[in-house]
Amino acid sequence: MPLTKAQKGAILKKLTEDVKAAKSVVFADYQGVSVKDLDALRKEMRKEGVRFGVAKKTLMKMAAKDCGYEVPDEIIEGPVGAAFSMEDEVAAARIIHQFAKKHENLKLRGALFGGKVLGLAETKVLATLPSKKELLGKFVYLVKYPIQGFHDVLQNTIGGFVRVLAAIKDKKAV
Repeated sequence: MPLTKAQKGAILKKLTEDVKAAKSVVFADYQGVSVKDLDALRKEMRKEGVRFGVAKKTLMKMAAKDCGYEVPDEIIEGPVGAAFSMEDEVAAARIIHQFAKKHENLKLRGALFGGKVLGLAETKVLATLPSKKELLGKFVYLVKYPIQGFHDVLQNTIGGFVRVLAAIKDKKAV
């Protein structure tokens, strides 16, 4: 049964709000993926603050256009779903990329990220980037490492000094 104009308007409004609120939107071809697998994908996405939805392609294009994106037809041809990353910019792309390794029917198509429309190659690069938590962990390590090294140098210097004093004491005691 076709959607009424009011229903399409409500869907368009919701899609536009989602595109505006999302840090990135990733498009994926889900043709041939079972409902059970899609539910597993959605469950995994929810853990990372990502929402996956399916809508008519014309409504997706209109919502993207309302937000300043011109999405090419090759990105949203065939049955395409959109994953909206609300918290971590790369979460949607990373999850779809990892899930596609196990389910060959799921394919990345493109993304809306940083005010640009990304093609397939750029989206795959985005999918392989580390998560925000991983990057923060690496940053903390890089900040801590020189301090730890300096601490170790000072500790060894003081320890060496104590050993020299102990050796002098032992020599004079003899």
